[in-house]
Amino acid sequence: MEKNKILIIDDDTRNIFALVLTLKTRGYTCLSAASAADGLELLKNNRQISVVLLDMMMPDMDGYQALYSLRTDRRYPHIPVIAVTAQAMPGDREKCLAAGADDYISKPIDVDDLLRLLEKHMAS
Repeated sequence: MEKNKILIIDDDTRNIFALVLTLKTRGYTCLSAASAADGLELLKNNRQISVVLLDMMMPDMDGYQALYSLRTDRRYPHIPVIAVTAQAMPGDREKCLAAGADDYISKPIDVDDLLRLLEKHMAS
């Protein structure tokens, strides 16, 4: 099983491109989806995903709805989800964690912080 595969779900392709480029140079394998529905489908078909980076603010199905789908599906209780959001107001972190995220990082993403979170959740 590949231990360093990350699924990035974000409706902004520029964010996906930047994250994939950054993470690939650090030895991670990345899959990406531009919608929550596509991301959930990718997850269903790729059992080696170690961590999901989930944008919380997307059209159609937002990150909170996607988290609910993930957390109520018995196939994925073990997959850590890191909420990624431009919302950095007081209470946003707690709202993401209460919705089922394992961790939270705000945009613009600090690469060192992201790498620490990935190492933390891939080790568990």
